[in-house]
Amino acid sequence: MNWYCKTYEELTKEELYALLELRVAVFIVEQQCAYPEVDGVDRHSWHLFAETDGAYAAYARLIPAGVVYPEASIGRVLTAQMFRGQGLGRELMRRALEELEKTGETDIKIQAQEYAEKFYAQDGFLPISDPYLDDGILHVDMIRKR
Repeated sequence: MNWYCKTYEELTKEELYALLELRVAVFIVEQQCAYPEVDGVDRHSWHLFAETDGAYAAYARLIPAGVVYPEASIGRVLTAQMFRGQGLGRELMRRALEELEKTGETDIKIQAQEYAEKFYAQDGFLPISDPYLDDGILHVDMIRKR
């Protein structure tokens, strides 16, 4: 498994296409949620992903403070269906937090799908909102302060 963290400018066209394809497969097709996946935030983000033998296994978008929230953020967190159950989600979050800490980001806010609240709590994220519907899926805002 090879891990990469790249800015938008560093991504190759092939990587960007594959990552967008993976995000659409998980968030739009698998979760049956129609929403604007291409939202303009990618240009300002780091893209953390795992690849093995040409297959993309895990992905997260790391967003600097001031782009979406006053705090930094981690979004579009996913593990490709064929790689689930192998602990990649935990590894992905560990690496995401390390990458953001390298940039000096201290507080991190996320918009978590409600079913994943316990997953993020393992990394010190605490809920700061009641559950709410966003694009037809229950979410909860969470924050991690250093």
